[in-house]
Amino acid sequence: MLVPALDRRTLSGPVNQPTQITEDKTMTGNTITITGNLTRDPELRFTPNGQATTSFGIAVNRRWQDRQSQEWLESTSFFDVVAWRELAENATESLARGTRVTVTGRLEQRSWETPEGDKRSKVEINAEDIAPSLRWATAKVTKTERPTPTGTQTDIDEPDF
Repeated sequence: MLVPALDRRTLSGPVNQPTQITEDKTMTGNTITITGNLTRDPELRFTPNGQATTSFGIAVNRRWQDRQSQEWLESTSFFDVVAWRELAENATESLARGTRVTVTGRLEQRSWETPEGDKRSKVEINAEDIAPSLRWATAKVTKTERPTPTGTQTDIDEPDF
């Protein structure tokens, strides 16, 4: 099949030759990527069964010039982010208020009822990956050791940086 390269697809084959396309099934439909600054430090908590979770806010700033008045305008959007397991622990250890990050995840709406009986709902980003933005900063990546089921450490599946 001869087609141009498309997002979320893996290309194989030599350059200038027919290309075989394989669909990446890891992220479908409901995916969002935002870059912004943390509005608060990540809060690490644990569920009753011991699973780590963290939450934090991100402010995404947008600046544009009005074509008629030539005036610069600004807008800020705020998003709540939730991360789980190792990602939650690494984010809590690595990030602080003001850190510029890029978050990729999926939008999820959760609903609840207040003690007064009012129904509430909220849309959050359930993070699948979090990375520091290197536009105005540098970062040093430190690989964390992961325990195996037998309790020994291994990093066989990932290359060293």
